[in-house]
Amino acid sequence: MRYSTKLIGTAIILATATACGSQQPMATAPAAGGDSAAPSGSVSTSPGSPTPTPGPGKPQFQVPPGSDPVPAGKLDAAALPKQFPREVYTANGGTILVVRAEEGGCQHALGEAVEQTPQHVVVNLSETKAETGKMCTMDLRHPVISVALAAPLGERTVVLKKSPPR
Repeated sequence: MRYSTKLIGTAIILATATACGSQQPMATAPAAGGDSAAPSGSVSTSPGSPTPTPGPGKPQFQVPPGSDPVPAGKLDAAALPKQFPREVYTANGGTILVVRAEEGGCQHALGEAVEQTPQHVVVNLSETKAETGKMCTMDLRHPVISVALAAPLGERTVVLKKSPPR
Protein backbone atom coordinates (compact mmCIF):
# COMPACT_ATOMS: atom_id res chain seq x y z
CA MET A 1 0.00 0.00 0.00
CA ARG A 2 2.78 2.40 0.93
CA TYR A 3 4.66 1.57 -2.26
CA SER A 4 1.61 2.24 -4.47
CA THR A 5 0.98 5.62 -2.77
CA LYS A 6 4.57 6.70 -3.45
CA LEU A 7 4.33 5.44 -7.03
CA ILE A 8 1.10 7.36 -7.69
CA GLY A 9 2.49 10.51 -6.03
CA THR A 10 5.67 10.33 -8.11
CA ALA A 11 3.62 9.82 -11.29
CA ILE A 12 1.53 12.91 -10.54
CA ILE A 13 4.62 15.02 -9.89
CA LEU A 14 6.27 13.83 -13.11
CA ALA A 15 3.11 14.44 -15.14
CA THR A 16 2.79 17.96 -13.72
CA ALA A 17 6.46 18.80 -14.30
CA THR A 18 6.32 17.44 -17.84
CA ALA A 19 3.17 19.41 -18.66
CA CYS A 20 4.57 22.64 -17.23
CA GLY A 21 7.99 22.23 -18.79
CA SER A 22 6.74 21.51 -22.30
CA GLN A 23 4.73 24.68 -22.75
CA GLN A 24 6.04 26.76 -25.64
CA PRO A 25 5.78 30.56 -25.56
CA MET A 26 2.96 31.72 -27.77
CA ALA A 27 3.90 33.77 -30.79
CA THR A 28 2.18 37.13 -30.92
CA ALA A 29 0.96 38.80 -34.04
CA PRO A 30 1.91 42.43 -34.67
CA ALA A 31 -0.60 44.96 -33.42
CA ALA A 32 -2.79 46.77 -35.93
CA GLY A 33 -0.68 49.45 -37.54
CA GLY A 34 2.39 47.55 -36.34
CA ASP A 35 4.43 48.35 -39.44
CA SER A 36 7.04 50.93 -38.43
CA ALA A 37 6.81 52.42 -41.94
CA ALA A 38 3.24 53.50 -41.25
CA PRO A 39 2.99 57.29 -41.27
CA SER A 40 0.83 57.53 -38.18
CA GLY A 41 -0.77 55.46 -35.49
CA SER A 42 0.36 53.10 -32.81
CA VAL A 43 3.27 50.81 -33.52
CA SER A 44 4.77 47.89 -31.70
CA THR A 45 7.59 45.70 -32.93
CA SER A 46 8.26 42.09 -32.19
CA PRO A 47 10.92 41.10 -29.68
CA GLY A 48 14.35 40.83 -31.29
CA SER A 49 13.60 43.63 -33.73
CA PRO A 50 16.34 46.26 -34.09
CA THR A 51 13.90 49.06 -33.22
CA PRO A 52 14.02 49.80 -29.45
CA THR A 53 10.27 49.96 -28.91
CA PRO A 54 7.84 47.93 -26.81
CA GLY A 55 6.62 44.72 -28.39
CA PRO A 56 3.10 43.31 -28.59
CA GLY A 57 1.64 41.18 -25.86
CA LYS A 58 2.52 42.04 -22.30
CA PRO A 59 2.58 45.75 -21.55
CA GLN A 60 6.00 47.34 -21.28
CA PHE A 61 6.69 49.54 -18.27
CA GLN A 62 10.34 50.44 -18.89
CA VAL A 63 11.34 53.06 -21.43
CA PRO A 64 13.45 51.35 -24.11
CA PRO A 65 17.22 51.89 -23.78
CA GLY A 66 18.54 54.66 -25.99
CA SER A 67 15.30 56.66 -25.94
CA ASP A 68 15.68 60.41 -25.50
CA PRO A 69 13.25 62.45 -23.36
CA VAL A 70 11.28 65.18 -25.10
CA PRO A 71 12.15 68.48 -23.33
CA ALA A 72 9.37 69.93 -21.14
CA GLY A 73 9.29 73.04 -23.35
CA LYS A 74 8.38 70.86 -26.37
CA LEU A 75 5.56 69.03 -24.57
CA ASP A 76 1.97 70.34 -24.32
CA ALA A 77 -0.04 68.13 -21.95
CA ALA A 78 -2.56 70.76 -20.82
CA ALA A 79 -5.49 68.70 -22.19
CA LEU A 80 -4.65 65.68 -20.00
CA PRO A 81 -6.20 65.09 -16.56
CA LYS A 82 -3.99 66.28 -13.68
CA GLN A 83 -2.95 62.80 -12.50
CA PHE A 84 -2.11 61.53 -16.00
CA PRO A 85 1.61 60.86 -16.66
CA ARG A 86 3.52 63.38 -18.75
CA GLU A 87 6.49 61.43 -20.10
CA VAL A 88 7.40 61.35 -23.78
CA TYR A 89 10.58 60.04 -25.38
CA THR A 90 11.83 59.67 -28.94
CA ALA A 91 13.34 56.52 -30.38
CA ASN A 92 14.51 55.24 -33.75
CA GLY A 93 16.02 58.57 -34.81
CA GLY A 94 12.97 60.54 -33.68
CA THR A 95 10.48 58.67 -35.89
CA ILE A 96 8.84 56.92 -32.93
CA LEU A 97 7.39 58.56 -29.84
CA VAL A 98 7.44 56.47 -26.67
CA VAL A 99 4.65 57.79 -24.44
CA ARG A 100 3.88 56.89 -20.82
CA ALA A 101 0.14 56.18 -20.87
CA GLU A 102 -2.49 55.11 -18.38
CA GLU A 103 -4.67 52.00 -18.35
CA GLY A 104 -6.56 49.99 -15.80
CA GLY A 105 -8.40 46.74 -15.24
CA CYS A 106 -9.12 44.93 -18.51
CA GLN A 107 -8.43 48.00 -20.64
CA HIS A 108 -5.23 48.57 -22.61
CA ALA A 109 -3.60 51.88 -23.53
CA LEU A 110 -3.70 53.10 -27.12
CA GLY A 111 -1.92 55.98 -28.82
CA GLU A 112 -2.25 57.48 -32.27
CA ALA A 113 -0.66 60.43 -34.04
CA VAL A 114 -3.81 62.16 -35.30
CA GLU A 115 -2.15 65.32 -36.66
CA GLN A 116 1.39 66.01 -37.86
CA THR A 117 2.36 69.51 -39.01
CA PRO A 118 5.74 71.26 -39.26
CA GLN A 119 4.99 72.91 -35.87
CA HIS A 120 3.50 70.08 -33.80
CA VAL A 121 2.43 66.45 -33.51
CA VAL A 122 -0.91 65.70 -31.81
CA VAL A 123 -1.05 62.33 -30.06
CA ASN A 124 -4.45 61.04 -29.00
CA LEU A 125 -4.28 58.71 -25.99
CA SER A 126 -7.14 56.32 -25.30
CA GLU A 127 -7.91 52.86 -23.95
CA THR A 128 -9.67 49.83 -25.34
CA LYS A 129 -13.17 49.29 -24.02
CA ALA A 130 -13.50 46.71 -21.27
CA GLU A 131 -15.45 43.60 -22.19
CA THR A 132 -18.94 43.60 -20.74
CA GLY A 133 -19.77 40.82 -18.34
CA LYS A 134 -16.11 40.17 -17.56
CA MET A 135 -14.68 40.75 -14.09
CA CYS A 136 -11.74 43.13 -14.10
CA THR A 137 -9.34 44.31 -11.44
CA MET A 138 -9.38 47.92 -10.26
CA ASP A 139 -5.65 48.45 -10.76
CA LEU A 140 -4.07 51.41 -12.50
CA ARG A 141 -1.00 50.89 -14.71
CA HIS A 142 1.30 53.28 -16.55
CA PRO A 143 2.81 51.38 -19.51
CA VAL A 144 4.82 52.94 -22.31
CA ILE A 145 3.33 52.79 -25.80
CA SER A 146 4.89 53.57 -29.16
CA VAL A 147 3.48 55.96 -31.76
CA ALA A 148 4.97 56.13 -35.27
CA LEU A 149 5.63 59.47 -36.93
CA ALA A 150 5.81 60.22 -40.66
CA ALA A 151 9.06 62.15 -40.11
CA PRO A 152 11.47 62.65 -37.20
CA LEU A 153 10.09 64.85 -34.41
CA GLY A 154 12.91 67.38 -34.65
CA GLU A 155 11.91 70.73 -33.09
CA ARG A 156 8.16 70.08 -33.24
CA THR A 157 6.01 70.23 -30.10
CA VAL A 158 4.21 67.10 -28.91
CA VAL A 159 0.57 67.78 -27.96
CA LEU A 160 -1.03 65.06 -25.81
CA LYS A 161 -4.81 64.64 -25.73
CA LYS A 162 -7.04 62.00 -24.14
CA SER A 163 -10.22 60.56 -25.58
CA PRO A 164 -12.79 58.11 -24.17
CA PRO A 165 -12.22 54.35 -24.49
CA ARG A 166 -12.86 52.91 -27.93
